[in-house]
Amino acid sequence: MMVKVTFVSSDGTRREVEIAEGETAREAALFNGVPGIDGDCGGACACATCHVHVDPTWIDKVGRLKEGEAEAELLQFAEGASEYSRLACQIPMEAAMEGLVLHVPAQQY
Repeated sequence: MMVKVTFVSSDGTRREVEIAEGETAREAALFNGVPGIDGDCGGACACATCHVHVDPTWIDKVGRLKEGEAEAELLQFAEGASEYSRLACQIPMEAAMEGLVLHVPAQQY
């Protein structure tokens, strides 16, 4: 099954893409050429270059950062991190994520 995800750039431009279940939001961005997502680390939660802000209406379904975990530690250094910050490589796509909205920061670091 394919899952639709909308990426919103810092200038408000919206880009809807589709990605297969089991892939991540990072892969959705990279496979579809979404600007602003570098994903240099290869998807291993090691660099924070796939930082996104989960739309507030989705944060409870996606899940918030958990203090003390690697993702939270990496996002401490991300430009413009907020309570809605997540690494796109840590957001797996499943049917329940249909319609997910993610905001891409103006810069990653």
